[in-house]
Amino acid sequence: MKKNTNYIYETRMEVRDYECDIQGIVNNAHYLHYTEHTRHRFIQSLGISFSKLHEKGIDPVVARMSLEYKTPLACDDEFISRLAMKKEGIRYIFTQDLYRASDERLCFHADVTLVILINGKLGESKEYDEAFAPFLKQE
Repeated sequence: MKKNTNYIYETRMEVRDYECDIQGIVNNAHYLHYTEHTRHRFIQSLGISFSKLHEKGIDPVVARMSLEYKTPLACDDEFISRLAMKKEGIRYIFTQDLYRASDERLCFHADVTLVILINGKLGESKEYDEAFAPFLKQE
């Protein structure tokens, strides 16, 4: 576990064989899928419907990602995806870590910045602010 990380959500997943490259390890692009899936599950667990908010013109989008590949995952590895978050101005910053379940070894770390587009323009969403409020640390 990374020091000073207060995770607020976690989910378990398993590496599927088609996610691995010829070296037998997960292709780097799939780590982005894993982190996106975790964010989506977290947001959905708060009762937010992406499609309903999209109909209102409210869309969360990734503005920035910083990635660190630590230890490769391999076929059939079970792993735990953990998430923490904070807010800086109008940006939501997600800290996401993937740990191999068998030994809790850190495999991947990402800092992901999300912003909200309102009808295609950068803005703030009371729906997201209210849903995230219990978890946010303002900076």
